Amino acid sequence: MAKHETPLLDQLETGPWPSFVSDIKREAEAREKNERGIEHQIPRDVCEDILGILELSYKHKRTHWKHGGIVGVFGYGGGVIGRYSDQPEMFPGVAHFHTLRVNQPAGKFYKTDFLKKLCDLWEFRGSGLTNMHGSTGDIILLGTTTPQIEEIFYEMTHNLQQDLGGSGSNLRTPSDCIGQARCEYACYDTQALCHSLTMDYQDELHRPAFPYKFKFKFDGCPNGCVASIARADLSFIGTWRDDIRINPEEVKAYVGGEIPPNGGAHSGRDWGPFDIQKEVVDLCPTECMRFENNTLAINNRECTRCMHCINVMPRALRIGNDRGLSMLIGAKAPILDGAQMGSLLVPFIKAEEPYDEIKQIIEKIWDWWMEEGRNRERVGELIKRLGFQRLLEVTQIKAMPQHVQEPRHNPYIFWKEEEVEGGWTRDIKEFRKHHQR
Repeated sequence: MAKHETPLLDQLETGPWPSFVSDIKREAEAREKNERGIEHQIPRDVCEDILGILELSYKHKRTHWKHGGIVGVFGYGGGVIGRYSDQPEMFPGVAHFHTLRVNQPAGKFYKTDFLKKLCDLWEFRGSGLTNMHGSTGDIILLGTTTPQIEEIFYEMTHNLQQDLGGSGSNLRTPSDCIGQARCEYACYDTQALCHSLTMDYQDELHRPAFPYKFKFKFDGCPNGCVASIARADLSFIGTWRDDIRINPEEVKAYVGGEIPPNGGAHSGRDWGPFDIQKEVVDLCPTECMRFENNTLAINNRECTRCMHCINVMPRALRIGNDRGLSMLIGAKAPILDGAQMGSLLVPFIKAEEPYDEIKQIIEKIWDWWMEEGRNRERVGELIKRLGFQRLLEVTQIKAMPQHVQEPRHNPYIFWKEEEVEGGWTRDIKEFRKHHQR
């Protein structure tokens, strides 16, 4: 079957983990033998040639893809990522190798007949290679030719009721965790909010008009299964603002060894008897827990909702009942100005349909970013350049202690002119009179 020698790629099949190289070889062999009986609309040797060009890239230590121009579907500015080979004579099967980002369903729930139809379509008009799911969250369809893109788009939208996702300087495809569908810790309906914002912001998703990309990601609780705090320009993390619920009898059962900690999960080692002081109380980041006289107490005013104690003793400790979400802004990967984690913008907001309050904050952020942002400047970099205080002004969010990352490094305080001319002047005069006496 092998059309190209791939000694460097072959090394990737020798480790203990499943290899994408093996998957591509398997698909190449299936297409060579036409095992599925499909009349392929792109070169049958596409998978063989993708192995060949990748081997050449490993050998030369540089990519063999070029930009080559814009490619997409009519009316959309994103969703298709153009790939052209700079070695079309050597690898004709991948002279074009365009990638399509497909908007995944909320929570990544699928019916098997949908997946079969999608895979049949991609086998017919593409390479058959998919990525379920990429780091973007989308369904990734890897490798097709320019004439097939409109055909694929028509089939997806008319027969599968499926849309393309985001690429380019636009809203990227929103991504969420499984949420209340299966998780007892979810503090809001991640799927409902993700779907609502996806539907409402179709124009921002499909027609790039931003300075750079913008990502929504939705975590149902602080455990952060989507890792939105590190990857989203605007992350939505479920939380609660009342007390952690404690079941004293279940606490005693954990301490007495009747219930295994961590939901029974372990690494195969016997760690000995459960020690609540060592494994829960001493590991609390704010030291807000106390275990005395066989009783567990929590100072909820100091709790930062890290979820550690709840994860260790899920039957004894439960999330609060007054639930909503926190909004964090500015996370990104290290492209221009280094990696950044999200900064807390809204400590608590209710997540209730139609989510108007949340949408108002989003649109104020976008208006400011589109007015002040430089080309290819993420919103987190804009905040770093102009200051978090400016963000609070444009969103009309009142400053609070949770917004302070660290104390100032210098003693200088700068007042605005209107503050000095108003009440601040009067207060300063009173302060001076008091000390002159």
